Amino acid sequence: MFVDELSPVFKELMGHPVAFLGGFVSGLLRLNLAEDPVKSWLDQQSGSRSYSSATTGATNGKKGPQSISID
Repeated sequence: MFVDELSPVFKELMGHPVAFLGGFVSGLLRLNLAEDPVKSWLDQQSGSRSYSSATTGATNGKKGPQSISID
């Protein structure tokens, strides 16, 4: 039962270990990719800013819970 719940985590870890561990550590440290110094470091490393539009576009500039209506 417990192994079934953790199998997707282990599958991602085995598929992309560096990306998984980087995301895991940034989650533990509660780092925000859109704030400095992480933002400037990522800009230097990748040379692109594709991550910033994804993080800011997902929230639509609003903070907190949002309501949705289902027809």
